[in-house]
Amino acid sequence: MNLRTILILGALTAFGPLAIDFYLPAFPSMALAFGTDEKHVQMTLAAYFLGLSIGQLGYGPMADRFGRRIPLLAGLGLFTVASLACAYAPNLEWLIGARFVQALGGCAGMVIARAVVSDKCDAVGSAKVYSQLMLVMGLAPILAPMLGGLLVNTAGWQWIFLTLTGFSALAALAVALGLPESLPDYVPRQPLSGALRQYGRLLKDQVFLGHALTGGIAIAGMFAYIAGSPFVFIKLYGVPPEHFGWLFGTNAAGFILMAQINARLLAKRGPAFLLARAVWLYVAGGLVLLAVSSLHTTQLWPLLIPLFICIASLGCIAPNASACAMNGQGARAGSASALLGCLQFSVAAGASALVGVLHDGTAMPMAMVISLCGVLVVSVAILTRRLQNTRALAHAEA
Repeated sequence: MNLRTILILGALTAFGPLAIDFYLPAFPSMALAFGTDEKHVQMTLAAYFLGLSIGQLGYGPMADRFGRRIPLLAGLGLFTVASLACAYAPNLEWLIGARFVQALGGCAGMVIARAVVSDKCDAVGSAKVYSQLMLVMGLAPILAPMLGGLLVNTAGWQWIFLTLTGFSALAALAVALGLPESLPDYVPRQPLSGALRQYGRLLKDQVFLGHALTGGIAIAGMFAYIAGSPFVFIKLYGVPPEHFGWLFGTNAAGFILMAQINARLLAKRGPAFLLARAVWLYVAGGLVLLAVSSLHTTQLWPLLIPLFICIASLGCIAPNASACAMNGQGARAGSASALLGCLQFSVAAGASALVGVLHDGTAMPMAMVISLCGVLVVSVAILTRRLQNTRALAHAEA
């Protein structure tokens, strides 16, 4: 896969995180503008997660029926229009609705990017490309909060969504000019009428479901961090909004670094092997974070170390879990990618909402949700590994 394609796919994969990370420093300003508190502003985040999870289910069957380009361009167009609606939202209810529609458009890039990789690569090759995409995608959480904080302080929170409008328009142009159709002509087009049956078969595939949930629950912990960090960093520990991005970006840098280490390790070990070990690093970081949070420290740095470990480990967990889930999906790659994303962001929406529900003015709600995700990730990964070994043994005996 050439560099141009990887860059375009990286930008498409970054759509979901970018539309989240970019506006996090604006939470206090938006709460003030709409005459509410940050707990209610967090509903815009939960609405976005909900849109990401629901929307992906539609793009998967469309990508298998019409190819990758047409649904992708339609989604980018919807994201552009919805971003403008967010920028000119007259009240919080309007913004919540516009964020939901924005997510319906943005998730097209996430679904179809995974399908394109599956079209072109095998399991190990897919894991390597996913790791490379993490490098491109990882720049979003580094740069977006810093630029978002700058825009909030100089021009107002509306300019965050105007900038997203311009970015999506440029992405649509890049797809139109530089991303050819990847679904081969010899692959049979899957009818839309069979979408539910296809999803049913995927849900019955316990190994696929296990890998999807392993990655999804781990990512849910990251989104619990995303939902809780603006309050913890800015309000609880007094970090200025314009400096929020530096802390956020440090964790994103760990994510990128681990993804690149993972790409190199794949030359010697398969994605399933690396996934089974990375989950233990994640749960260790989560449990330490919970212990530190329970002490209610007056300094921020003790929280930052276990947070860094948790987010960095995702650079290994996310690409390997996706590669294992997508391995061998063939003609139903679009539907598999959609269901994978739906499961991931459904769990993420629940985790981010739970942080808001448990909000008590401390870092404990964020830490509790992250540590819970860590314990569940390890449990699901162990069970999936056993199922995979049992299936391999049955095939060998047959």
